[in-house]
Amino acid sequence: MKTYLPPKFLVTRDLAKCIRCEVCVNQCSFDNHYYDADDDEMKSRSENCVGCHRCVTFCPTGALTVRRNPLEYRENYNWRPEFIEDIIKQAESGGILLTGMGNDKGQRIYWDHLVLNASQVTNPSIDPLREPMELTTYLGRKPDRVTLGPDLNLEAELAPQVRLEVPIMFTAISYGAVSLNVHESLARAATEAGTLWNTGEGGLHPKLYKYGRNTIVQVASGRFGVHPDYLDVARVVEIKIGQGAKPGIGGHLPGEKVSAEVSSTRMIPQGTDALSPAPQHDIYSIEDLAQLIYALKEATHYTKPVSVKIAAVHNSAAIASGMVRAGADIIVLDGLRGATGAAPKIIRDNVGIPIELALASVDSRLRHEGIRSRASIVISGGIRNSGDVAKAIALGADAVNIGTAALVALGCRLCQQCHTGKCAWGICTSDLFLTKRVNPDIGARRLVNLLRGWSLELKEMLGGMGINAIESLRGNRLHLRGVGLTDTELDILGVRMAGS
Repeated sequence: MKTYLPPKFLVTRDLAKCIRCEVCVNQCSFDNHYYDADDDEMKSRSENCVGCHRCVTFCPTGALTVRRNPLEYRENYNWRPEFIEDIIKQAESGGILLTGMGNDKGQRIYWDHLVLNASQVTNPSIDPLREPMELTTYLGRKPDRVTLGPDLNLEAELAPQVRLEVPIMFTAISYGAVSLNVHESLARAATEAGTLWNTGEGGLHPKLYKYGRNTIVQVASGRFGVHPDYLDVARVVEIKIGQGAKPGIGGHLPGEKVSAEVSSTRMIPQGTDALSPAPQHDIYSIEDLAQLIYALKEATHYTKPVSVKIAAVHNSAAIASGMVRAGADIIVLDGLRGATGAAPKIIRDNVGIPIELALASVDSRLRHEGIRSRASIVISGGIRNSGDVAKAIALGADAVNIGTAALVALGCRLCQQCHTGKCAWGICTSDLFLTKRVNPDIGARRLVNLLRGWSLELKEMLGGMGINAIESLRGNRLHLRGVGLTDTELDILGVRMAGS
C-alpha cells in the first residue's frame, strides 16, 4: 500500500548551474538524487528528502536549494498536519512511530524567560581580560564541614572528587547509536579541554581506553559492555535509570546498526536488536539502588564517584533525595528536551517535564533537607549556549551535560532520522562508508573550540555580575530574574520577577 503523503521538503535544482558531477548522489544517504541518463540530467526524489542539507553544503556550484513544502492543509488548529500524517503512517504500518533527537514541541523554554543580573556602580563589574576568572568545578560528595589539623592539612577524608576545568561535559551517547569516530572525537575533546565525556549504555571500544581518565561509563538496564576492565578504566561510573527523551521506557538499538565492532563492544550477537529493559531488574526500591551503588563502589575500590541518572519527572525531587541517601555522589537530571537516537515519538513529545523546573525543585529539596552537599547535581536536556549554562548553575546545578550541541558542532542538522542509521553526516550510523565523514581530528578540534568559546562567554557573564568564580554563582538565584512567568512558575524556580 502506498502512503499518499506530500514530501516535507522540496529540492530545487538550478540546471544552469548544475554540472552533473553527481556529488549530490554520493553525499545523500537517503537516495534522493539520481542521474537520468535518458534526459542527461540530474533529478531529485523530493519525497526522500529529510532536510539534512548535506547536498546543499557540498554542491560545488551552489545549484541546490532545499525548502519546506509550502503545500497547505485546510486550516484546523486541532488537526494540524503533523497529527494527520502520523495517523496515515500508523494506519499503514500498525506500529510505533520512531524518531530521533529531542522534544520539538512548543512547551515553554524557561531559559528564555530567565535573565541574569549585572553589576553597575555600587558593586562594580570585573574585567575577565585583566583579572583571573575561575571556572574550575569539582564533582562528588562534599563533607558538611571541613576541619584542619595543626599542620593545616585536612583531617577529614574526602570522598573521590572529579575536577572539571569547565562546568560542561559531553552527555551519554552510546556506541552504535553514534559511530566510533564520534566517540573518539568526544573522548579526545574532553581530554584536551579538561572535562568528561560519557559512553552511554553501549560499552567502551578498546581503542578509547586510553581516554579513561576523562570517561564516564554507564551501567544501564541492558548491562551492555559492562565488565571489570570497563569499570576500572573509568573516572566516574553512572547508573542509568532513565533519560529525558523517553522516561520510563527502555532503549532500542536497531539490529541494522549492530555491526561487528558494535557487537563486540556491547557483547551481543551481530545484527540483533539491542533492547534495554524499561527498569533495571535488580532495582525496585531505593534500598535496591543503594545495593547497586555500593556494589559498584566496592568493585572499583571506592576510588570513583558513582552517579545516578534519571529523567526529569514530577517527583524528581523526592527521587533525588532518596538517591542521595542511597549513596549517589552525583545526581544527573535529564529533561524532556533531551535528545536520543531512537524513541517512540509519542513518548518523546508527551512524557517528562522541563529540566529547569526539575532542577530548581531538586536543588531546593536537597537544601531543605540539609543534604545538598552530599551530592553534585548535573543537568541536561536542551542546553543550547553558554547563557543556558550560566542560568542552570544559578538555579543550582554544579555542571551541565551537552549532547545535541556537541553533535551540531560535528555537523548534525537535526533532521531527526537518527534511528534509520542513514545519517548523511556520518554521526548516527554504523555504515562504514558514512562514518568516514566524521574525522576525529577535525571533530575534536571543533568540540574544543565550542567549549573554549562558551568558557570565554561564561567568564564575561561572571565578570558582568561582579563575581570572579563560578562557585559564587552556583545556586545563587538572586542573580536571576523572571520575565513573562506566572507567580507559580516563579515560586517553583525560586526567582523573583524582573524589576523587583
